[in-house]
Amino acid sequence: MRNMAASAGASPARGWRFWAFLLGMLALTALFLSLAKWQYDRLAWKNALIATAAANMGLPPKPLPPASTWPSLDPVSFQYRPVTVTGHYLNGEAVRVFVGLSAAAKGQYSGPGYWIMTPFAVDGSGTVFIDRGFVPQELVDRYANNAPTGTVRLTGVAVASEEAGPFTPPPDTAHRIDWVQNIDRLSGMLDPRLKPIAPVYIDLPAGPRGSLPQGGETTVDFPNNHLGYIYTWLGFVLTTLIMLAEWVRRQLRPGETVE
Repeated sequence: MRNMAASAGASPARGWRFWAFLLGMLALTALFLSLAKWQYDRLAWKNALIATAAANMGLPPKPLPPASTWPSLDPVSFQYRPVTVTGHYLNGEAVRVFVGLSAAAKGQYSGPGYWIMTPFAVDGSGTVFIDRGFVPQELVDRYANNAPTGTVRLTGVAVASEEAGPFTPPPDTAHRIDWVQNIDRLSGMLDPRLKPIAPVYIDLPAGPRGSLPQGGETTVDFPNNHLGYIYTWLGFVLTTLIMLAEWVRRQLRPGETVE
């Protein structure tokens, strides 16, 4: 008789812990849904980026836009666009970016070494970094500052700046070494008078096999795992709702009390 009375007294209104848990689980479900929506938006953005890169790679080379337009130039939409540029190298300002080049490299050399990022003074105004290619670690001193002298016309592929991660070490300014091809970081090692700096750098094509620096290592690689992430977050949504429904069913079962 006492259990029945307790049950009858608990039915009209649930205790605060019941409602707190219910609201917490619904908030968690909403969070998982928002994360799934965010990944859906990222998937659409990544697909558009891949399509843009593929379309840009097939275009004929065009002159690099003038320095006056660089502030409004979208590096991502300009990514992998073949470009031409005329000017002269600034050998004394070259920066080395450390890399472990995969054995699947397109050229002869691989392993630990450096991308040789040499500033290039553009005829008219401004400076753009030229990725002249890869040089093995043991040969870098020989090839870091051996770019052609005088006025030259280059053709390469525009590449957007690489983002530094949370664990990326700061640049070694004393030795002009960095760990990412990040234009803002590389620019910090240049003479300020060389500004403005283009928001993209230019990858050069491969030269004769065995020549250094080893160009032609441009990789069009966009990891696209967003669909899997969408399914993961939606799976969490479904699991949370099933668990919540079962919990509520048990709490509302006749003969049980809920504080």
